[in-house]
Amino acid sequence: MHVIPLKWIFFFLLIFSVVTMWYITFSSNVVVEHVNSMYFYEYEPVYKQAYLFTSNQRLKCKDINPFLVILVSSRPKDVKSRQAIRITWGSESFWWGHRVLTLFLLGQETETEDNSAALSVEDEIILYGDIIRQDFMDTYNNLTLKTIMAFRWVTEFCSNARFVMKTDTDVFINTGNLVKFLLKFNSSESIFTGYPLIGNVAYRGFYQKTYISYDEYPFKSYPPYCSGMGYVLDGKLALRIYELMGHIKPIKFEDVYVGICLNILKVNISIPEGRTANAHRLLQS
Repeated sequence: MHVIPLKWIFFFLLIFSVVTMWYITFSSNVVVEHVNSMYFYEYEPVYKQAYLFTSNQRLKCKDINPFLVILVSSRPKDVKSRQAIRITWGSESFWWGHRVLTLFLLGQETETEDNSAALSVEDEIILYGDIIRQDFMDTYNNLTLKTIMAFRWVTEFCSNARFVMKTDTDVFINTGNLVKFLLKFNSSESIFTGYPLIGNVAYRGFYQKTYISYDEYPFKSYPPYCSGMGYVLDGKLALRIYELMGHIKPIKFEDVYVGICLNILKVNISIPEGRTANAHRLLQS
C-alpha cells in the first residue's frame, strides 16, 4: 500500500487553505457591480447620534453669521499640531472682511498620556475654547462618528454658517485663497467641493486600514466622493446631509459615507477647472 509522506499532506492542506482564503476574499467582488446608494437608506430613522458633547462651544456662532467654519479632525494627543494651526493658518478671524471660525473635532482619549508637560485637552478647552468633543473613543475606525459629530454640531449650534469645511490636522489650509474662491459662489448654489475621487474600488485584501467587508459595503466601487483631507460645502447642504445621516448606518470610511449621502441627495461634486492646481492652492498635506 502506497503511503503519502506527511510533508505532502501538509503541503496540500496549505494550498487548500490559500485557495479557500482567496475564494472567500475575492470571488464575490463582481456580485454587485454598480453602486446603488439607496441600498443604505432606511425610510424609518435607523441611526441616532447618541454620544454626548463633553465640549460643544455652543456660543461660538451666537450673534454672528460666520462665512466659513473650518472643522479640523484631530486626535487628543495632537497638541502640537493644534498649536501650529492656531498660530498659522487658523490664527485669523477675518479674511477679506468675512468671519472665519476654526475649531477642532475630538473624541475621548483611548489612553492617558504620560507627558505631564503637555497640555491636556481640558487645559486647551479652557485656554482656547476651540475644541468640540464627544464621549466616543477617538480611534481610526470611529472617524465616521467624528464626521457625524461635525455635521450635528453645525446643525445644532451653527446652522447660520454660509460654508463649512472639514479637514485634518496634517493639512495646511491657504485660508485667504479659500475664502476668495468661495466668494465666487452665489447663495442659491448647493456646493460640495474638494479633491474628487471617482470610480475608486472597494479594497477586499488583507491590509486592515483600507479593507472593508462585503457585509458593510457590498458594491465593487464607491460612489463619487471627496478625500477626507479636506472638503467644503455650503451650510444649508450640511443641514440636509445631517438629517439624512439619521437614515443611514455609519460605515468605516467617513469620506465614502458622506459620498453616499451626496449620491442619495443627488448632489454632484463641484470640480473647478484645473482641479489639481486649485486643490494645491487651497490645501497642502
